[in-house]
Amino acid sequence: MAGLRARQASGLRLLALSTLGFCLMLHVGAKRPPKMPPCPPSCSCTRDTAFCVDSKAVPRNLPSEVISLTLVNAAFSEIQDGAFSHLPLLQFLLLNSNKFTLIGDNAFTGLSHLQYLSLANNNLQTLPRDIFRPLDILSDLDLRGNSLNCDCKVKWLVEWLAHTNTTVAPIYCASPPRFQEHKVQDLPLREFDCITTDFVLYQTLPFPAVSAEPFLYSSDLYLALAQPGVSACTVLKWDYVERQLRDYDRIPAPSAVHCKPMVVDSQLYVVVAQLFGGSYIYHWDPNTTRFTKLQDIDPQRVRKPNDLEAFRIDGDWYFAVADSSKAGATSLYRWHQNGFYSHQALHAWHRDTDLEFVDGEGKPRLIVSSSSQAPVIYQWSRTQKQFVAQGEVTQVPDAQAVKHFRAGRDSYLCLSRYIGDSKILRWEGPRFSEVQALPSRGSLALQPFLVGGRRYLALGSDFSFTQIYQWDEGRQKFVRFQELAVQAPRAFCYMPAGDAQLLLAPSFKGQTLVYRHVVVDLSA
Repeated sequence: MAGLRARQASGLRLLALSTLGFCLMLHVGAKRPPKMPPCPPSCSCTRDTAFCVDSKAVPRNLPSEVISLTLVNAAFSEIQDGAFSHLPLLQFLLLNSNKFTLIGDNAFTGLSHLQYLSLANNNLQTLPRDIFRPLDILSDLDLRGNSLNCDCKVKWLVEWLAHTNTTVAPIYCASPPRFQEHKVQDLPLREFDCITTDFVLYQTLPFPAVSAEPFLYSSDLYLALAQPGVSACTVLKWDYVERQLRDYDRIPAPSAVHCKPMVVDSQLYVVVAQLFGGSYIYHWDPNTTRFTKLQDIDPQRVRKPNDLEAFRIDGDWYFAVADSSKAGATSLYRWHQNGFYSHQALHAWHRDTDLEFVDGEGKPRLIVSSSSQAPVIYQWSRTQKQFVAQGEVTQVPDAQAVKHFRAGRDSYLCLSRYIGDSKILRWEGPRFSEVQALPSRGSLALQPFLVGGRRYLALGSDFSFTQIYQWDEGRQKFVRFQELAVQAPRAFCYMPAGDAQLLLAPSFKGQTLVYRHVVVDLSA
């Protein structure tokens, strides 16, 4: 009996072990229930949602299946580029009631499924341009409760709000004062003046110069510079590939004060005015590719040249030389067949310093400025084929240089003075009325010029930086615009070179600087 019971017990143990093994096999073969993905300590997560409080950054270890993310009381202030790129299925993003001040340009990159975005009640003053453009199916956007500064940086937002299909709750400006409490959606785009300009240093020519004259010849752009320091008139050529001025040729000129290029009947001439040793006219020979002397200018007639002006009247070419010697006279020369010949003597004994040719309303005029008397205006007589004295600009007794410009229907004169303020005068028939005075102690050069509809005035000084002024059409005055570090400029010259708008500033004491006019969109 005992042996029988032992065998029965052993059989039961084997059966129990077999049953257990079978159950274990069934358990191993069965599919395990899915594990919940990890959830950061600062978040509460379900399979497709995450609610995070006091997070120090956008949580990176969230389930990739999350379609709704809420951040509350976040412990960081900047949303960086690609902050949510690890959540490509995100549809709802609630970032309200935080302290966000900055958002990266590409903060929402990769969120092609995002439908609802709440940035309400943060400290945002501006938003990156086009930040919502990648959100193709965004249906709701909440930006309320921020301190938006409605300057040029949010102009794009006004444009976007006018064309988007996204529902956006009303947003209000916190600044500037003129837009405070205005609804962003209602701001008129014309109120945003976001285009500004600047003159930036573009090229440095490592030498002094006292005049600069750009010219076109055989479809190429050149620049002639008077350089008494190296006894030459230097000719530079614009390189359209490298977009720089390059050395081209030199004309010997031991005491050059002005080098005036003239293209007459497709021939290039350069009038070289010198303080000593006489003045000359050179001709460019395309066969030998060099300048050759064509003729002398009578040294008894032109003793101490200071400025040159070339112009055309009724089809004829002329140039005038301002003579600054006490015994000299400003002289007019006319082209005839194979050379320039003396045509008229003007304004003797007055130490003339500058010339300005004005061809307006069919009445050619020549204005002569002098260090010893008020500027004199000469008008061309078609009957006599000479200039006839018309009057003086009595408001300015001693102008170093005189230039003119037109704004609308009005004509103006700009007159620089070495001692005293420079003047802007409105030209009203035989009369002149002062528009404004510009501080300019030590000024020998000024130049008004027009760039893309914007009018500027460059005013130099031997004792301070060059001032650039811009014309205010509403006030009909020049307003200070920019300061350029140019030492003792002797001229200013505007030169368009392809798509580059250049301002050249030849300096008597330092390098000749080339500035480029650039247009800046502050809303970009």
